[in-house]
Amino acid sequence: MLKFNLSQKLSQKLSPQQIQFIKLLQVPTAELDARIEEELEVNPALEEGKEEKEEVATQEEATEEVSKEEDVNVEDYLRDDDFGGYKMQGDGNYPNEDNKEIPFSVGSTLNEQLLAQLGFIRLDERQTTIAKQLIGSIETDGYIRRELDSIINDLAFSQNIETDEEELEELLLKIQEFDPPGIGARDLRECLIIQLKRKKEQTFDVMMATRILEECFTEFTKKHYKKIIKKLTIADEDDLKDAIGVIIKLNPKPGGVSGGLVKTQYIIPDYILTNDNGNLNLTLNSKNAPELRVSRSYSDMLNAYDKNKKDKKLRETVKFVKQKLDTARWFIDAIKQRQNTLLNTMNAIISYQYDYFQEGDESKLKPMILKDIAEKINMDISTVSRVANNKAIQTEFGIYQLKYFFSEGIETESGEEVSSREVKHTLQGYIDKEDKKKPLSDEKLEGLLKKKGYKIARRTVAKYREQLNIPVARLRKEL
Repeated sequence: MLKFNLSQKLSQKLSPQQIQFIKLLQVPTAELDARIEEELEVNPALEEGKEEKEEVATQEEATEEVSKEEDVNVEDYLRDDDFGGYKMQGDGNYPNEDNKEIPFSVGSTLNEQLLAQLGFIRLDERQTTIAKQLIGSIETDGYIRRELDSIINDLAFSQNIETDEEELEELLLKIQEFDPPGIGARDLRECLIIQLKRKKEQTFDVMMATRILEECFTEFTKKHYKKIIKKLTIADEDDLKDAIGVIIKLNPKPGGVSGGLVKTQYIIPDYILTNDNGNLNLTLNSKNAPELRVSRSYSDMLNAYDKNKKDKKLRETVKFVKQKLDTARWFIDAIKQRQNTLLNTMNAIISYQYDYFQEGDESKLKPMILKDIAEKINMDISTVSRVANNKAIQTEFGIYQLKYFFSEGIETESGEEVSSREVKHTLQGYIDKEDKKKPLSDEKLEGLLKKKGYKIARRTVAKYREQLNIPVARLRKEL
């Protein structure tokens, strides 16, 4: 027997215009031009130029008509949205964002460079095919990590060539003579040794460095210098110091960024901040304020069609023209709303961090999280997150990502709360001034910071040290 139940459900929905705005808000300046060009291409009712006043259907009417048919559930749209949350990982710890690419200049790939050098050595057709397979197995950092047995199998299946490990080793040694030095190594030890053996002047320091890597590589990586001195019977500690000085100048990643295209990264600031005798003036990058307008010809076309409403054949045409006009208006309004939101958010950040923006002194940064700015401008945390992500500001003391200004707070003995950036700055200072023969442990750093008045735990010291890309004390030790 069938049972019928009534239930009420309350859900929040976003209109197409709101979705348009949200998408544009998170686009950085570097990509905004491309987004506008894309819209200009697909919508003939949108044009470049100053906006003109027209007698057309109001935006409110258009919004009401379309939203009835195209409402989108906000949960569906935001389900995969990864805004930073309450604290925005406040120390600026954004694991994937630094890898996002901005415009780059084109150059040859590492693979192309190696193949070009292959043409300068005498190989028969069979050897050339095998060498190309080896070069194709070299990764972007310059290493070849694929096992030779696997490459032998690849050649058998894909090229119908039978070979053995001895032949591959012979050809790999030839490739390892290519530039950049260290290319084609199978691990860090081999990479560094190749570079040392390719040095024209085989001085005492170079030969000692080679011995260290060949015979004491494990001890070297762990900085067990006393064990190295004993194992190699080094009489003078200065000899070891000079040899290690040679090693640390070598390139651990000979492939660099040449595995793909050679890239030159550019940061295009979204904001420009100037200081006029203490008066801070904020402006948007001009690329954030394009001049767009609704096509006059499309508006006239709609007016002409409206006079023939009784003609059923024109209904589809009217619907198409009106849709394009509405979309153009929504896009223009979304761009304007984007500009206003960017300015409101940045002005709130400047107000919050006013002392810092006056001098550029990192110690003047206050603890600040997304919620602080969201409350200040009366907007949602997710909106502030979208503004802060992938946006930058140009100041008189450098260009900074907006996420730089967000940080957690650390309490002092006096009960005052200071930015974690100030604590990191102090921590960096202690490590820079430490005796490198006896570097400070995390426990000792904790004690120094507590003497400075910061209430901090050892695990927090370790976390901040790691965020500053500073190794543990043992690995900071020098001779």
